[in-house]
Amino acid sequence: MGPIRILLADDHALVRLGFGALLRQIEGVEVIAEAGDGHEALELIRAHCPDVVLADIAMPNLNGLELAARVASDYSKTRVIMLSMHESEEYALRAVQAGIAGYLLKDADSRELEAAIRAVRRGETYFCPAISRHIADHLRRGGDRQEPGFEDLTPRQRELLQLIAEGHSTKAIAKRLRISIKTAEAHRTQLMGRIGARHVVAVVHYAIRVGVVQPGCCVEA
Repeated sequence: MGPIRILLADDHALVRLGFGALLRQIEGVEVIAEAGDGHEALELIRAHCPDVVLADIAMPNLNGLELAARVASDYSKTRVIMLSMHESEEYALRAVQAGIAGYLLKDADSRELEAAIRAVRRGETYFCPAISRHIADHLRRGGDRQEPGFEDLTPRQRELLQLIAEGHSTKAIAKRLRISIKTAEAHRTQLMGRIGARHVVAVVHYAIRVGVVQPGCCVEA
């Protein structure tokens, strides 16, 4: 069997550099490509078919959760390990729902990183101890639903949710998604109705709660 082929996806070049250095210490692992956001990662996955994607949970334009969901749906031979600074239960559960194979905190050392990569390459799952505890606690409580309506959003609505929360105007969203402004407005109205948001600030708060964006994103007037 050849080397385990890795794609690194993180919008911070220094983070990619750090994880790249850790990966070079692991025998039988090869970094074949790097991406700065989710859309670029999807293009590289399509081109290179990596075995494992190490993806930041919070990336611009297309976040790691949506990336993982699309990979799980369209690229069954590629498995995603989520990298995050967050060990909250909400982030962990959203990631599991998105179809990830593993979840690591960004302070993981090379031994844990290697263990995670080899586990998911074997078809297993790997969650760091803090995340495993959250998942176990959630199951003990009966697996209560976290945020009504999120799982029912379409891929387009989830993409729109992130763009709105990142502060893009309707005109900018229409241009980015290559749709008319009228269609973008219709999608926006449908999304807000689905999640019960009456204004953009409520959309941002919802996006933060479900892990689509991190606190601190700015909203255009």
